Amino acid sequence: MVEAPYINLHIGATALHYGQACFEGLKAFAHEDENVYIFRPDENAKRLQSSCERIMMPPVPHDLFMKVCNDVVKDNIAYVPPYGSGGALYLRPLLFGSGPRIGLQPADEYTFLIMVIPVGDYYKGGLASPVDALIIDDYDRAAPRGVGNVKVAGNYAADLLPNMQGKKKGFPISLYLDAATQSLVEEFSTSNFVGIDNDAKKYITPISPSVLPSITNKSLMTIAKDEGYEVETRDIPVEEMERFDEVVACGTAVVVTPVGSVTRFGKDGEPTKYEFGDSDKVGAKTQKLYNRVRAIQLGEEEDKWGWNVKVQ
Repeated sequence: MVEAPYINLHIGATALHYGQACFEGLKAFAHEDENVYIFRPDENAKRLQSSCERIMMPPVPHDLFMKVCNDVVKDNIAYVPPYGSGGALYLRPLLFGSGPRIGLQPADEYTFLIMVIPVGDYYKGGLASPVDALIIDDYDRAAPRGVGNVKVAGNYAADLLPNMQGKKKGFPISLYLDAATQSLVEEFSTSNFVGIDNDAKKYITPISPSVLPSITNKSLMTIAKDEGYEVETRDIPVEEMERFDEVVACGTAVVVTPVGSVTRFGKDGEPTKYEFGDSDKVGAKTQKLYNRVRAIQLGEEEDKWGWNVKVQ
């Protein structure tokens, strides 16, 4: 345990030159019983191992990952926002190549650390109004056989420019299509895509080797099934968005961001706009899914799938 947010690093570290770095994100919550629980850390442990294997870093052993998550929360227990505040202690595990290599090869040394940050309720007072998304046509987030399905640092650097350009056009969130054909929905900048068809009672999310498997999405899929919805993981043609009653972007930070519309500009500059339900209001199913995930995280609903891990 250290207090200083700085480390000494060799200037030849592979993380700096060749992007040998991956990370995770998860949260710990205070419950009414005055204990603190980490939400689904076992899934983060597995996903980190997958990232390590893809860019030739030694995987962090599962038991070690679980232990250090527990220990860092326990050591910072005073910084866990209290039950009732809606806040959480955010954990950011980070693994990177710290050994020097100037030739392209894996490092001989790796550094694993976890930083923790108290965070407030992202949507204080309830879910925010739906946001408008922009389809990115000039850039690709990831190649079909690249590293889009693992949580490596470089994936996020690639999104900085198109994300900022979209925001300047008035779109808070950006949606990427598949790099090969530009015809299939893949994912938002930092979140998975979910389309909801209430008439057919379907929860639909893309399947692609370029999409990062979201632990939040995995949780929402389980709850959607429990709500009687059929879950489909498959290709989603852009035009199919016309059929969705609700669309959400899901991830650790927010659980869900309601999306009211998705706009795509043609080569002639003319926009095609897909709108979902009442685009000014949060959809009923989006609200229900969000409420149930948050209730489980906060210990207000039975944790029948065993997602919460008590800090000991």
